[in-house]
Amino acid sequence: MMRSDPRALQLNEQGQLKHFLTLDGLSKEILTEILDRAESFLSMGEQSVKKVPLLRGKTVVNLFFENSTRTRTTFELAAKRLSADVINLNIATSATSKGESLLDTLQNLEAMQSDMFVVRHQDSGAPHFIAEHCSPNVAIINAGDGRHAHPTQAMLDMLTIRRHKGQFEGLKVAIVGDILHSRVARSELHALKTLGVEDIRLVGPKTLVPEFFRDMGANICHDLKAGLEDVDVVVMLRLQKERMAGALLPSESEFYRLYGLTEESLSWAKPDAIVMHPGPINRGVEISSEVADGDRAVILDQVTNGIAVRMAVMSMAMSGQVQEQQAVGDEG
Repeated sequence: MMRSDPRALQLNEQGQLKHFLTLDGLSKEILTEILDRAESFLSMGEQSVKKVPLLRGKTVVNLFFENSTRTRTTFELAAKRLSADVINLNIATSATSKGESLLDTLQNLEAMQSDMFVVRHQDSGAPHFIAEHCSPNVAIINAGDGRHAHPTQAMLDMLTIRRHKGQFEGLKVAIVGDILHSRVARSELHALKTLGVEDIRLVGPKTLVPEFFRDMGANICHDLKAGLEDVDVVVMLRLQKERMAGALLPSESEFYRLYGLTEESLSWAKPDAIVMHPGPINRGVEISSEVADGDRAVILDQVTNGIAVRMAVMSMAMSGQVQEQQAVGDEG
């Protein structure tokens, strides 16, 4: 499904975001701009009127081919706080399930003068495919595609880390669990490296943490104690039940015994280490309730920061689209 370079596709000629498909290849300056802009939106949550007019008159379509109530809801909240009109398209009951092609669906949505598609899809590369084929003045935001990328989740995690740790240089970060199938882990690896984290540890069994991740700049650890020793940040990934059926893991209880985050295993990290999880949490499978509800968990902060990050990305992409359209108009 991947054809043209997504890094070139998502920037306009001025180097601004016009789509947000992947963190791979984006500069430290752009990632920092997203974080800074999100920081400015965070204070809005405390105001009585939680709106700014940056997307007033624009129509945002949440195009979710894969369920995720929380991600869709935070994108919807983000768009509404930017004053956009929002359409949630239920793909399960839409024409695509009746045999209509993805491109036909896109053309119908474009005919409604949509300005932005937020796309979540089970196939890697689907948002990129849509960005290649849709009208050039529609911004595409990747809300998670297959095993490939989940860039807004990674950026909300980066904002959470920066707010708790102040900077990225010198941090030690462990990502624990099903790395092989995780689009979150891939996006976080790109973000952490770009922002200056040199010690990134991917932790889990050999079946779920293959050696090729070393080529992406990560340290591979199959022992939890070695992986958590002296780290500043612990990111626990959700363990998907279907992996059990595929013989990649012996059992949930065995995984929890070897790789579950408990009060005891968390003691191997630094005393002020923070614990993160993209959710939804499987308590007693990847993390204990004591840790998930403890004072070092920042999981609810991640949810709050997610709205601000998605506002930042949507406003930047729309601005980049407008700038590109003006440049085209000036040339004409």
